[in-house]
Amino acid sequence: MVAFTNVTRRKWFSAILQPKTAILLGILSLCRPALSQEVSAALLQPEGIQPGAMQPTVSQPAVAQPAPMAPSSLVQPVKPATLRETSHRFWDRENSALFAVSAAFNAADFVVTRDNLRSGGRELNPATRLFSGSTAGLAMNFAGETAGVVALSYFFHKTGHHKLERIVPMVNIGSTAGAVTFDLARR
Repeated sequence: MVAFTNVTRRKWFSAILQPKTAILLGILSLCRPALSQEVSAALLQPEGIQPGAMQPTVSQPAVAQPAPMAPSSLVQPVKPATLRETSHRFWDRENSALFAVSAAFNAADFVVTRDNLRSGGRELNPATRLFSGSTAGLAMNFAGETAGVVALSYFFHKTGHHKLERIVPMVNIGSTAGAVTFDLARR
C-alpha cells in the first residue's frame, strides 16, 4: 500500500510539470500583477494639503523641502481615445474562429486517443488517464477542456486582458495539435 501511494505522488508531481499546466500557471500568475498597476488619483494629491502649503515661508529657516505637488485640477486620468480601440465583443469573429478550431482539435484528440486506447495503447497524460476508462469519461474530459478554454478566455476578456484572451485558445490549439500528431505517428 505504501508503494502505491509513492507512485501516485510521483504521477501527481509529474502531472504538475506537464507543459499545459506550466503554461496555465504562468498565464494565471501574470494576470494579477497587471491588474495592480493602476494609479489612484487619491495617491497623487494628499488629503488636506493645499498646493501652496508646501512652500517655505520667509520666516522659516532654509531647510530642504520636497517639491510641491501639482494641483489636482492639473492631474487628469488617462482615457482611451475611443471605446472601440480598447474593447470588443467576446464572441467576435476572431474568438469564434479560435474556439471552433480549438473544439475541432479537441474532438480530433478525443477520436485519436479513443482509437489508440481501443487498439491496446495507453494514455500518457496523467490527467486524461483518470477519464480513459470509458468513452463517456474521455468525451467528458475533452469537452471540459474546451469549456475551460472558453471560460479562461472569458475571464481574461472581462478583466481587460484582450491579448491573453486570444492567447489561451492558441496555446490550446498548439498543444492539442501536438498531441494529435504524436498519437497519429504512434499508431
